[in-house]
Amino acid sequence: MIYIHVPFCHRKCTYCAFYSKPVGVQHPASAYVDALIEEMWQRRSEQAHPIRTIYFGGGTPSILAISDLERIVNALRTHFDLSQLEEATLEANPEDLTDDYLHGIRDLGFFNRLSIGIQSLDDDMLRLIGRRHTADQAIAAVENAYKAGSHNLSVDFIYGLPNNSHFSTFNFQLVSHVSAYALTVEPGTALAVQVQQGRVVLPSDDEVVRQYYGMRGMLDSMGFSQYEVSNFARPGFESKHNSRYWDRTPYLGLGPSAHSFDGLHRRWNVSSVEDYISSIADHTGFSQQETLTPADAFNELLMTSLRTTRGLAVSQVPDKYKERLHQMIQPYIDCGWISKHGDSNSALFYRPTPEGLLHADGIAAALFVS
Repeated sequence: MIYIHVPFCHRKCTYCAFYSKPVGVQHPASAYVDALIEEMWQRRSEQAHPIRTIYFGGGTPSILAISDLERIVNALRTHFDLSQLEEATLEANPEDLTDDYLHGIRDLGFFNRLSIGIQSLDDDMLRLIGRRHTADQAIAAVENAYKAGSHNLSVDFIYGLPNNSHFSTFNFQLVSHVSAYALTVEPGTALAVQVQQGRVVLPSDDEVVRQYYGMRGMLDSMGFSQYEVSNFARPGFESKHNSRYWDRTPYLGLGPSAHSFDGLHRRWNVSSVEDYISSIADHTGFSQQETLTPADAFNELLMTSLRTTRGLAVSQVPDKYKERLHQMIQPYIDCGWISKHGDSNSALFYRPTPEGLLHADGIAAALFVS
């Protein structure tokens, strides 16, 4: 699997902590694409097996011109074996999805999944969090994408905003996947400053939970099943790419700030467009790497698996941690947040209940080893 980070945005959303820069004269997309293609060439041997999923994330991948996307796609086809590619996703913002752009995506004959960042259907909330589109534009973008032939559509929403009552106005029949994220106030973001200064007052924890249950119930009634804390899909439309992250499948990350994982090491590219471009050109180091300890690997397994409805397969847990795990997880079984399935280590799963999914990160952290 391959992840490509497109580090450009028209402007940064107030809640966003991901690395991104405004595209323009100072950060030209063409120079980024040149460096990205060169990185593919330099790292082509790291993915010797056929690639099954590719994900263009950001930033805002739809900020790139179709001609730039075509250059990237052609380079992927040149440097990697895509004969078994199952899923290729492009993240997009509603305001970028003009008829011409949608037809350009279709004509590339590459992307079979489109993920549209809507976040809210309340114009006041969209302005509050720094989004450039309106609710009407978001609705039109989904409708137009469907008409243009994109029938594997995912949409992103955020709950935990001061007003979250407009989701029921959306036509969920056109989409096959929904990502619903709880608003998180990340240090260093514009939202964190606004909250600290009292300019933005966020809802109480009880209200956030109410919004979560309301959205989950609505999606369930419309035929979506929750398969991860923040992700819901119609049968057969679960994100193959993201599901492999949660299974800790090795992947190659390309572009500024992109992360890679080979099963033993985590590697991350420099979080600077300028340094990335110059380092690629000079064939100097543009990334750092760490080797995961057994404890790191186990903790990651806990964190990723307990966020999914599949849960934690005890067969994947190293023997030296199994007895401790059985003891430490029992209180969460007793309180109804974790359910136990199977009766032996080879077939035993610990799965979060619907209520437990709300507490998945906290449960995993409590089970961490050092």
